[in-house]
Amino acid sequence: MKVRVLVSLKPGVLDPQGRAVHHALEGLGFNEVRDVRIGRVIELDLADDADDEAIDRMCRQLLANLVIENYSFERLGGGESA
Repeated sequence: MKVRVLVSLKPGVLDPQGRAVHHALEGLGFNEVRDVRIGRVIELDLADDADDEAIDRMCRQLLANLVIENYSFERLGGGESA
């Protein structure tokens, strides 16, 4: 089973990489861009019997820094997300 984990910075957390990309886009003439936030996508290939609780524990213990990041996950090809 494939699972996609999306990790993003919490609102209010400074994003220097996002600011750099925003500045570069403005420099290229894309003045309609108001803000840029950079995140991560993590794709996992798990055993079919992996449940949402196990995926959530993976995110909380390793894949996301809960102090500054939020996360969500989805089972690819359908299924639930948290």
